[in-house]
Amino acid sequence: MSAADAPVWVIIVILGVGTFTLRFSFLGLLGDRVLPDWVLRHLRYTVVAILPALVAPLVIWSRDGKTLNEPGSLIVAITTLAVGYWTKSTNLAIAVGGFGLAFLLIMQG
Repeated sequence: MSAADAPVWVIIVILGVGTFTLRFSFLGLLGDRVLPDWVLRHLRYTVVAILPALVAPLVIWSRDGKTLNEPGSLIVAITTLAVGYWTKSTNLAIAVGGFGLAFLLIMQG
């Protein structure tokens, strides 16, 4: 390890301590307590908030991150959203999106 690598390792250690602290605050300190109903109600929406935040940039932007994606990805995303909305099945929506994306990639060659 050279002196030039030191700032990178300092950042990695700080991020590791921060991540541990955030997780420990919920799992270690609150893990054995009964949480109020209003907290549990809000925690149910965590996945609903995180999944679109992870997927939306992949649908909108191309791989270089500078141009808009092709219309096929948007069509597959809208179809996946529609299937999830009408069937209320997350697994079916993920399967439709996966197969739609695979079909799109095969058709592009």
